[in-house]
Amino acid sequence: MKKIIVSFALLATLSAGAGAQSLKLPALSPTTKVVQDFSMSSIELTYSRPSMRGRKIMGDVVPYGHVWRTGANAPTKIKTGEDLEIGGHRIKAGEYALYTIPNKDKWEIVINTGTGAWSADGFPKEFDVARFKITPITVHEEVQTFTIGITDITFNSCKIEIAWERTRVIIPVKADNEKVAENNIDKAVNTPSVPYFQAASYYYETNQKTDLAREYVNKAIEQNPKAFYMWYLKARIEKRMGHTEEATAAAKKSIELAAGTPNELEYKRNNGKLLDELNRTRRYNQMQD
Repeated sequence: MKKIIVSFALLATLSAGAGAQSLKLPALSPTTKVVQDFSMSSIELTYSRPSMRGRKIMGDVVPYGHVWRTGANAPTKIKTGEDLEIGGHRIKAGEYALYTIPNKDKWEIVINTGTGAWSADGFPKEFDVARFKITPITVHEEVQTFTIGITDITFNSCKIEIAWERTRVIIPVKADNEKVAENNIDKAVNTPSVPYFQAASYYYETNQKTDLAREYVNKAIEQNPKAFYMWYLKARIEKRMGHTEEATAAAKKSIELAAGTPNELEYKRNNGKLLDELNRTRRYNQMQD
């Protein structure tokens, strides 16, 4: 009987242990992943998000002058799909750990290949690929939960923003993608299904090759003359080139074609603003004459 009792006691202990291992509770610093399309690929950030919970953060929970894993739990990871310039340093495509050394007046940013470390204690300095300093910004409104985001995105630049409490650190990111984009456009315009509108939009938004942007948008309109959004792009391109009358005609055409569509109000508003600008330009030119 004793053996049976001991066996039951052992089973109870093992069951309790197994239950403890599978116990699911809310995480104080939940992990998140941010995947942002950028340039020709994407930037991926994986990090844990602690909250203030009434604590003083900078200089206390996050001590000054010490290596920080830039979040909780495992160090923050950044993965890039192409070579980028981060903080002025050329970083090859790949996955890295993003460490920081916060100070009141300067933060040192460290990009390191040691992605397998659990904390700053395993920080392998010999695996650094870049170190640079950024001046932090003090903001008025508190950020309760630690946040890293990707903001101010253009065709070839963006910012990685680190924010917690009243501190914000902004890391500039650039992509050297103009030649690649032009090569892709050159190849695409020689295919049976030519993406003239996309090519025209790219050249307009990056303020490059305006003559070519005009040629491509005209070809796009030839293929799809009822596309109100193409006429709106044409109006903006013509305006940039100083072709006031052509721009006016294109804007009016865009309004006409957008009528009755779900985008009617949006394109009436946008083209209306454009027409107002064109009218001001026309009046100014008349006064100069």
